[in-house]
Amino acid sequence: MMKCSTDQSGCASRCLKIGLLAVAGIAAVTWVVMQLWNCLLPDLFTGVSRIGYWQALGVLLLSRILFGGLRGGCHGHWRERRAHWESLTPEERQQLKGRFRSRWSNCCSSSKAEAPENVSDTGDKPAANA
Repeated sequence: MMKCSTDQSGCASRCLKIGLLAVAGIAAVTWVVMQLWNCLLPDLFTGVSRIGYWQALGVLLLSRILFGGLRGGCHGHWRERRAHWESLTPEERQQLKGRFRSRWSNCCSSSKAEAPENVSDTGDKPAANA
């Protein structure tokens, strides 16, 4: 089980920065949608009124539900990754696991990382997507 270490504040501050950037990005996109709506649609179509910030956010969410679905983007991306993973040899899989472990070991510790791993067919396959 992965957990953030308490002695490394870099992980928490990085996660906080990413979260704040995501919120700021959504806020900026919402503001742009509001400005575009208010500048274009009332002049183009009779009966369309100006909208506020929260209405613009609602328009974004509604368009995401109607046109993007609820699952998120890049559905084929994970299928491609799984196919690539299954085409790797066991040695290549171990090298890839080692690269990810070294990349994320700075901010996360794992009880599995401390114990030696057994290489088997069931342990090398990624978890099924929900």
